[in-house]
Amino acid sequence: MSAIAKPVTPSARERHRSRVAIWREQHAWACAASVRALAARPFGTVLTVAVMGLALALPLAFYLLLCNVQRLSGSLSESQAIGIFLKPSADAVSANALAKRLRARTDIADLVVKTPQQGLSELAAMQGFGEALQTMPDNPLPFVLLAQPRPGLSRAQNEALVVVLRTLPEVDMVQDDGAWRARLDAFIALGQRVTLLLAALLAAAALLVVGNTVRLDIRARAEELVVQRLVGASAGFVRRPFLYEGLWYGGLAGAIAAGLVALLEWGLAEPVRALTASYAGRLVFDGLPIFELLLVPLAAALLGWTGAWLASTRHLSPANPH
Repeated sequence: MSAIAKPVTPSARERHRSRVAIWREQHAWACAASVRALAARPFGTVLTVAVMGLALALPLAFYLLLCNVQRLSGSLSESQAIGIFLKPSADAVSANALAKRLRARTDIADLVVKTPQQGLSELAAMQGFGEALQTMPDNPLPFVLLAQPRPGLSRAQNEALVVVLRTLPEVDMVQDDGAWRARLDAFIALGQRVTLLLAALLAAAALLVVGNTVRLDIRARAEELVVQRLVGASAGFVRRPFLYEGLWYGGLAGAIAAGLVALLEWGLAEPVRALTASYAGRLVFDGLPIFELLLVPLAAALLGWTGAWLASTRHLSPANPH
């Protein structure tokens, strides 16, 4: 009795490979179809991408400015110290004794004593003061104590500390930039909020631009989409080219925005170098990190995809076929 051959059936691995190949082919076709659709209307594509790129570049420029203001605030950490100028009659013994008492306070984190000779050397190192100081017979500078307030002090606590320091009998004058630092911190906080709101508004505008462009494209290709549905194309298959269009719009616009910010950094490089040189290198102006610029096209592509998905879902629904 001859053996009956069993029917050969595809294995699970082969079926999985077949589904992956079909998925890959469909996405490749959708990607190519989206590129052909964009190339069919070059002027409209360039105009849409340029408008989105400019809209995305504006919050990036504000972000660049805000980052450098924050770096400037950090580079001025030395100005956070309270300058305590002793009376001219104070000597090294009284200055060190006062410094010992102040270091014991809980609202002072650190304290440095600067002698008159140290102050004279720093003043002589500054441009334009060297020759003038050589003509002076005596050193007129007093002892100076630089008190660093404890981190976490509120503005009221800092002001109370300044009031106490001014009442000390050995003190002639107290210099505190607390009010200026508070204004700078408030300005930075306001800038962060403005940048965030501006980015949200312009991102919404870019999303609407993509959505409206995709909506017009759907209306222009209404007959083609009807034919695809009649031959059995799924909703995902019909929607997929428009999603790729949104990705292209967003990615290209993000690349333009990153390029514009890079050009802005390049255009400001020379005047920034001159400004930094005038401050003896104490000011630092840096561009955005390269990884942040690379993230811009990716985030913009996701934004474009979202706009295309919203428009295609709305206008390709069974209740609204066109």
